[in-house]
Amino acid sequence: MSTNNSTLDQVIETSQHRGVFSRLSSHQTFWVFLAAVAACLALSLLTDTFATERNLFNVARNFAFVGIIAIGMTAVIASGGIDLSVGSTVVLSAMTVAVLMESGMPIWVGIPAALGAAVLVGLVNGVLIAYVGMPAFVVTLGMLSMARSLAMVLSNNKMMYEFGPDHALLLALGGGSTFGLPNPLIVLAAVALFAGFAFRWTRWGQHLFAMGGNEQAAKLTGIAVKQLKVSVYVFSAVTAGITGILEVGWLGGVTTNLGQAMELSVIAAAVIGGANLAGGVGTAFGAVVGALLIEVIRNSLILLGISTFWQGAFVGSFIVIAVAFDRVRNFRSQD
Repeated sequence: MSTNNSTLDQVIETSQHRGVFSRLSSHQTFWVFLAAVAACLALSLLTDTFATERNLFNVARNFAFVGIIAIGMTAVIASGGIDLSVGSTVVLSAMTVAVLMESGMPIWVGIPAALGAAVLVGLVNGVLIAYVGMPAFVVTLGMLSMARSLAMVLSNNKMMYEFGPDHALLLALGGGSTFGLPNPLIVLAAVALFAGFAFRWTRWGQHLFAMGGNEQAAKLTGIAVKQLKVSVYVFSAVTAGITGILEVGWLGGVTTNLGQAMELSVIAAAVIGGANLAGGVGTAFGAVVGALLIEVIRNSLILLGISTFWQGAFVGSFIVIAVAFDRVRNFRSQD
C-alpha cells in the first residue's frame, strides 16, 4: 500500500512539474529569456571580453536605457496604441535639464522641469488621441518632429556639456554606480517593479489591459477609457523623460540628435518581450528581457567583429519571429 502511495505521489509531482513548465513555455517571454541567456553563455565561450566586468557593466547600463522606455511602450501597446515620439521626448527632457542647469539652476529644479516637459508631451499625445479621436500613429509621428524641434529651439541647436554647480552630481546620476551596479540599471529595476505591480495588482493596470483587449467592451463596463488613454501616454512619456535625464549624465553632454530612431529599438524590445500589437497583452518583465536581448545582439556583433549594420537585420528578424510565435500560439488556443 505504501509503495502505491509513493508511486502516486511521484506521478502527481511529475505532473505538477510538467504543468509548471507548460505554463512557462506558453509565454513568449520565457523563450526570449532563454535566448538571451543562451546568447550570453555562447559569447562567454566564444570571446574573452564578453564576460569581463567592464563589458558586463556596459551591457547592463546600455540596455537599461532602452528597457526603461520599453516598459512605458509596453503599456501603450497593451492599451491598443503606439508611441513614435519617445526618442524625441528623450532629447527634449535631456535638453531641458541641460539648459536649466547650464544657466545655474540646481539639479533639483532641472530634473522636475525635464519630467514636466515629458509629461506635457504625453498629455498632448493622450488628449489628441483620446478626446479628439486622432490616430495614435499620426499624433505621435507629428510629436516626434515637434518635440525634437522644440529641443533645437531650446538649445539653439548647440551641444550642451556644462551643467553648472551640480555638474558632477548629474554625471554621477547617469554614469555612476551604486554597490557596483550602474545607476541606470537600478532605475530600470525600480521602474520595472513599479510597473509590474501596477499592471497586475492595480485597477489602472487591469483597466489598461481590458481596454487593449476590447475597447468597446471596456466602455460598456464603465471604464473611463479616455482618461485611461491619456494616463498611458503620460506614463510612456515619463519613462522617456527619465531616460533622457540619465543619458545626459552618462554622455556628459547632449546634442539634438540624442534618441534619434530610438523608437525602433524600444518598440522592438516591447514586441520581442511579448507585447501584442493588437493590444491586451504585455508585461514589464518582458520589456526588460526584450531590451536585454537587443543589447546582447548589439554587443555580440561588436565583439565578434561583425559590422553593426547587421544589427537592424537581426532585430527585425526577432520581431518577425516574435509576432509569428504569437500568431501560432493564438491559432493553437483557438483549436
